[in-house]
Amino acid sequence: MKTSSVSRMLRQGAAFLAALAMGTAPGPALAQTATHQVFSFNDLGMHCYDSSFAEFAILPPYNVVRGQVILRGQHPVILDNTQVNLTYRAAADPTGSINTTSRGKTNFWRYVQQLFGVSLPIDVGLKGARMPGANNQPQPFEAFDAQKGWFAAEGIPITAKDNNKLRNPLSLMRVEARDAATDVLLSSLDTVVPASDEMNCSNCHFTGRDAADAAIAQKYNITVPWSSSPVKAVMTKENIMILHDAVNQTNLSANRPVLCASCHYSAALDLEGQGPQGAQVGKPFLSHAIHSHHGMTVNHTLPDPDNPAIVSGNTSNACYQCHPGKNTKCLRGAMATAGLNCQNCHGGMLAVGGVFHLKTTGQPRRPWIDLPKCGSCHTGDALNHQGVSLILRLAYQRKDPAATPRNATNKRFAENDNTLYRFSLGHHGVACESCHGSPHAEWPTRPGTNDNLTAEQIQGHTGPIIECTVCHGDNLPRTMGGPHGLHNVDDRDWNQFHMFFFFQDNNNCKTCHGANLEGTVLSRAAADRNLIDYNHNPKFVPKGTIISCTLCHRDPRTF
Repeated sequence: MKTSSVSRMLRQGAAFLAALAMGTAPGPALAQTATHQVFSFNDLGMHCYDSSFAEFAILPPYNVVRGQVILRGQHPVILDNTQVNLTYRAAADPTGSINTTSRGKTNFWRYVQQLFGVSLPIDVGLKGARMPGANNQPQPFEAFDAQKGWFAAEGIPITAKDNNKLRNPLSLMRVEARDAATDVLLSSLDTVVPASDEMNCSNCHFTGRDAADAAIAQKYNITVPWSSSPVKAVMTKENIMILHDAVNQTNLSANRPVLCASCHYSAALDLEGQGPQGAQVGKPFLSHAIHSHHGMTVNHTLPDPDNPAIVSGNTSNACYQCHPGKNTKCLRGAMATAGLNCQNCHGGMLAVGGVFHLKTTGQPRRPWIDLPKCGSCHTGDALNHQGVSLILRLAYQRKDPAATPRNATNKRFAENDNTLYRFSLGHHGVACESCHGSPHAEWPTRPGTNDNLTAEQIQGHTGPIIECTVCHGDNLPRTMGGPHGLHNVDDRDWNQFHMFFFFQDNNNCKTCHGANLEGTVLSRAAADRNLIDYNHNPKFVPKGTIISCTLCHRDPRTF
């Protein structure tokens, strides 16, 4: 065994013992008690930050975690901040990796005053949220949104390195719900707080490569030498500033560190929602500037088969040249496990860059606002949906260069009107993310990621939260009133008496089980099930089985 492997194992073992001492060792959290269930989720599924802030900054370490607390019962209640308090602290994942502090892992705090105009202690984020620190002190969810019914910890400055300085972009935080009056622990849940510094432009901007060689220097009359920094990230950034100065007649290199959003508006950093201000007015949005430029050819023309774009390709690997990344692989959720890539939802570089106008508004796409929708592919049920397939694999019309998100007329699986998935509420006010997971990390995620642990703690298996007992316990009567019109799941009572619902209105059954009742992708078993067949004999159904009527008895339409 290599020495490095032995060292890594020893460090992981030490991390496990430290986590054990902190009470956050791997293993199931107190996912639910007889009375309460806490849900928690990340707003984006991946937060990026710069690997170095000495040159320029695109994004700071800034993570948002939200949570809801359910009082379980036949009629569950979503609790507010007068009834419960929420906190978070670091938890070890199954490898023993734990991340309690960002100290020594980033130079963000050295430059935060120059970049963002505020002075912050190490481990404190731009909105006051803190890392738990060396002692792993629980930190409060400071905000509560009464309209949404969720708590929020905004701006946690977590990094992609754990306490042993080993890379882990999917570190866990344990979210704990306590009674506001007695401080008794009611429920807890381990949640991924994702962060990556793998924004990487070195494929082109590393000294000697296509965007930092002698030909480029001659083309733009660059007389200063390309960077010779021994640090790859610094070299790349210095070269970008040299090129930007030459092409745009700016003076970034002499005024470092530079916040890119000081000139190019970024909604991600507009914490007050003010829109473009000052030097941002009249300039391209940051997302538009980057995507449109790199989606063009080196001569700033539209690409064609003979003249490719600077960043070409229609796979996630094209996006991973800059976004995190070939190691992080931030697209890891249900779409990824279904074989989709970034372009299936977002379109190509020029669509994201706003070069083409949306069909719905006639305007360029607004970054962070005009995003693909769940209802763009999940356009309805088995009896009423768009396209040939029940679930489409492209969120827009194939020939639309702007990749305008499709709008579903059947809203059964769509977000709230004019609301993004990450802000939408579903079944009786439960956040869509509470049951489906974070964007880009919807359950089930790629095997081996920490995201699946959350769903497993909640219901015993991964995938969307489908088990009625999670919120209702064993007190739910037979119903068709579940999320998206779902009936009782894994319920012997429903299993034995569901025929009454079929004879009342069999179209309700057909919306998921299909017009011929032979099952669809909407009626797959989410876990191994023990049902009862027509003759009241046990019927084992493996996970993934498409449930049809004839699985257990003859076609009820012939009764």
